[in-house]
Amino acid sequence: MTHHDEVPENEMSNSPNHPADAEPNDAEALNPEPLGADTYVRHVDVGPSGFPSLPVEKSPDSLQGEPLAVESLAVESLAVESLAVESLAADPLAADPVAVASTVVAPPKRVLPEDLRISWSWPHLIVFLFFGFASLLVVQLGFVLYISANRHLSGKQVQQLFESNPQLLVGTNVLWYGLLFLFLYVTLALLRGSPFWRSLGWKKLNPNLDAGNGRPWMYFVTGCGLAIFVGLASSNMKNTDHLPIQEIFKNRSGAMLLMTMAVFVAPLVEETVFRGYLYPLFAKSLGVAPGILITGILFGLMHGSQLGWTWGLVLLLSFVGVVFTFARARTGTVFASFLLHLGYNSMIAITSIIATRGFQHMPLQP
Repeated sequence: MTHHDEVPENEMSNSPNHPADAEPNDAEALNPEPLGADTYVRHVDVGPSGFPSLPVEKSPDSLQGEPLAVESLAVESLAVESLAVESLAADPLAADPVAVASTVVAPPKRVLPEDLRISWSWPHLIVFLFFGFASLLVVQLGFVLYISANRHLSGKQVQQLFESNPQLLVGTNVLWYGLLFLFLYVTLALLRGSPFWRSLGWKKLNPNLDAGNGRPWMYFVTGCGLAIFVGLASSNMKNTDHLPIQEIFKNRSGAMLLMTMAVFVAPLVEETVFRGYLYPLFAKSLGVAPGILITGILFGLMHGSQLGWTWGLVLLLSFVGVVFTFARARTGTVFASFLLHLGYNSMIAITSIIATRGFQHMPLQP
């Protein structure tokens, strides 16, 4: 080594060939661990728009003499990471393709009308039916045992007893209706804390001719016209001369009791049970149209025994039940079907009074 090639000790300590003696520079402060020979870092340039340009891979050797470049790389990497965090915060599912693929838009829930938002279900109906049949049996047996305490009656004699004694028939029906109302009141009002009449569909009828809702008197008159139609349609039917219900009209007191119950009791009870209790459950579970049809058919079948199971009359009564239920579904209140039912039974009572001249000339017994 010549004189010119000698290097002073103080300069040797600052030489890049002696990194052990050199003071840590900025790059080492930011990157305390040395980069390996096979390690590459991603150099990201930020364009004039503020967004990072495509990354360029550079080896550590290319950056050894560029401490400012390494520092710039660290700062720019933090900026890119900050942009990624902000993007993830704005759309958390953007970074998770599995979550995006598995995200399913839920179908809109079915919105029930207010008159179909009921608190009872099918198990309650099963218990109600069991209670109805059991209570009817108990009431009838109780009356029979009371009357025949000192004599034994056969099944046929019991039937004749009810047919020949209108007071017994009307009394058992009224008591049975009261037990049904008691069951509904306890299970729907007391135990559930709900208003009894409103929960069973009884609310004010709001006339709206544009929406197809008539005034109260219109429903009453329509019921009267429906009774006239059924009377004309059944006049040509066969086997309608000796119906079980006609046995009650053989005496004046029985006819008056039946007409009184038909006008003042039956519409209230039957509309509450069929259109207030049964229809909302059928319509909520099966749909409005099936609910109307099923409720109307059940209404006709309930009167089958009174009509001697004359299927032509049962079919007509089923049609009447469908009309009643349609009015209840259209208006959203049992009050509309009640007015139809009241007009229907009132017309039957009026025609019966006219035909018997005020129950003075009753049909002759065969």
